[in-house]
Amino acid sequence: MSVNLDDEKIVSINFEVFGKVQRVFFRKYTKLEGKKLGLRGWCMNTPEGTVKGLATGRESQIEKFKDFLEHKGSPKSKIDHAVFSLSDKEATEKEFVVYR
Repeated sequence: MSVNLDDEKIVSINFEVFGKVQRVFFRKYTKLEGKKLGLRGWCMNTPEGTVKGLATGRESQIEKFKDFLEHKGSPKSKIDHAVFSLSDKEATEKEFVVYR
């Protein structure tokens, strides 16, 4: 069965990733993965030691991105868990970016 990607639903998610995700290039790899998947959005470090962000894109690509955030990350990261929620706001960025 083929899927017409033009009809695929666009969704936005908020995310926060917990574990050793700062000072291990996690945001850099997240940006690269977001761009690879054609997503728009952002990520940033938090004072609590997590990485949070917003991503907007095709539902199938968002699912791949969630898997990356929860299970892969950067080579030196140690992900404990990730929290996701649907967002009613779409990312205004034209691509996936890192905020400092």
